[in-house]
Amino acid sequence: MLRSSTFLKSGTSSSNELDNKSKRVESGERLLNSILIFGRMQKTALVIGATGLVGEQCVNELLNSVAYGKVIVLVRRKPEIKHRKLETIITDFENLDAIAAQLKADDVFCAMGTTIGVAGSKEAFRRVDFEIPLKVAQFAKQNGATKFLLVSSMGADASSGIFYNKVKGELEEALKKLKYNWLIIFRPSLLLGDRKEKRTGEAIARFAFDKLSFLFAGPLKKYSGTPVYVLGRLMVKLAQETVPSSVERIPVIRIIENEEILK
Repeated sequence: MLRSSTFLKSGTSSSNELDNKSKRVESGERLLNSILIFGRMQKTALVIGATGLVGEQCVNELLNSVAYGKVIVLVRRKPEIKHRKLETIITDFENLDAIAAQLKADDVFCAMGTTIGVAGSKEAFRRVDFEIPLKVAQFAKQNGATKFLLVSSMGADASSGIFYNKVKGELEEALKKLKYNWLIIFRPSLLLGDRKEKRTGEAIARFAFDKLSFLFAGPLKKYSGTPVYVLGRLMVKLAQETVPSSVERIPVIRIIENEEILK
């Protein structure tokens, strides 16, 4: 009888151990599944113009955001920054067709831009500010991207007599025709930040904005310079929206003027 009782206790103990082990395995599987599900929920961002004033800020915000598991940058040379989430695609932008299949992301951030002075001609300026962004937008849309966030410019207008504003406006109109689920266009004023590239005209204007900032109050506030850290942060924030406002419908086209950026 004693032996039988001992046997039963031993059998019960073994059974309990198996049950506990099974529960630990199930718990581990649930944890693994949760991690995998969370990983699938994290998005991929594609950034063009990633080495510029706004682009650099945008990349930093994206890398620090838990919403993104991967940040792809399309650049001419390898960036100095290193991060486990960062993926670099080196290109001279002359043959984007060759890398079209790699342009896969959920959200596309476009901060690409130059000046006619830097580009050297109107044709070169148009290629950087219109042709390249539009081509990337087309490929990314074909590959499944649903959001496109564009840094345009205050005064952008396809019918403008000012070439710079005209090209910016033409890009906006061309992007609208692609029918992204979300197209968010930002129209900042003069960008305020430490630019690596030398732009004499901008440097002078930035100095004037700084010294005469007291003038940009009331109705003139909308013309105030735009800090790039504010713009970059807002771009990443608005990219997380999934529900249109009461007056919007998919496809959403939202234009954020400078006054709203500065709020």
